Amino acid sequence: MSLIPYALARPFLFGLDPEQAHELTLGSIAKLQNTPAQCLWTQRRVADPVTVAGLRFPNRIGLAAGLDKNGRCVDGLGAMGFGFIEVGTVTPKAQPGNDKPRMFRLPQADALINRLGFNNEGLGSFIANVKRAHSFRLAGGLLGLNIGKNAVTPIENAVDDYLLGLEGVYPHADYITVNISSPNTKNLRALQSDEALDALLSALQARKLQLQSAQGRVVPMFVKIAPDLDEAQVGVIAQTLKNNGIDGVIATNTTVARDAVKGLPHADETGGLSGRPVFEASNRVIRLLREALGAGYPIIGVGGVLSGQDARAKLQAGADLVQIYTGLIYKGAALVSECAQAVARR
Repeated sequence: MSLIPYALARPFLFGLDPEQAHELTLGSIAKLQNTPAQCLWTQRRVADPVTVAGLRFPNRIGLAAGLDKNGRCVDGLGAMGFGFIEVGTVTPKAQPGNDKPRMFRLPQADALINRLGFNNEGLGSFIANVKRAHSFRLAGGLLGLNIGKNAVTPIENAVDDYLLGLEGVYPHADYITVNISSPNTKNLRALQSDEALDALLSALQARKLQLQSAQGRVVPMFVKIAPDLDEAQVGVIAQTLKNNGIDGVIATNTTVARDAVKGLPHADETGGLSGRPVFEASNRVIRLLREALGAGYPIIGVGGVLSGQDARAKLQAGADLVQIYTGLIYKGAALVSECAQAVARR
């Protein structure tokens, strides 16, 4: 069990600007991971192995992409008891993201709004960081690498960026996620439409098979989608995933809807809303995907998990694995063990 109760650290962190608190926390983890000081937040991993997409996950609880965009804290974050960690989103070239301020807390709703915009140090730095990580993977943890496109790349050329990302991360990933659902990169969600998605996934799958043959290793590829989709759109996406032989889907990213936080401070800020308000929307998409994809197709559920009961609800909706992000900020590392214990097969 971690030595510092999060209840003591949270008031200090919540007294800072959200992005400042985020950078301070990641900077501290990056500096202290794999040192004796890591015991301050280390938790025993709940053993609940499950095989999904051909991979053996130590347990069903993972960290969603976005928290560690540059992949510098894999070992430190993994020490919190996660079965798998997903880092990124990384773009081929470094980019600063959108103007600050660009992250806002809505504590009354256990929520965040961010419009970071894929701020990251680029593919080269990302891969170097990932290669330095060792203790989490040595202990059996799995690592997902999440790829996206640069903001300056025209949407009609997006496939070029995704191919560069795929080629760069393939040798270092346990699985790869194609992020086409962030609301903070202009026109990105247009890639979820029928023809655009088919063209993108067809190109990525063809290149993945080439890499698989050349490198002699199979790396599953997932696609991350938005919660702001109607039933027909989810059906089209499900069929396109199957048609292109994609290994799995992650549901969901943040939402642009504001109904659940109307009237709260910062509720009108642009960007993606995460946390408790996206819980039901995410579950709705998971249920639709499971119905459309059938039993056995890998689904990772993410969105609004703030308790073990929430994690169980993701599985009940049809997910095989569960990711958390905003819940970690509001509840601390103890949430990882709580969720893993709640969904563990008895």
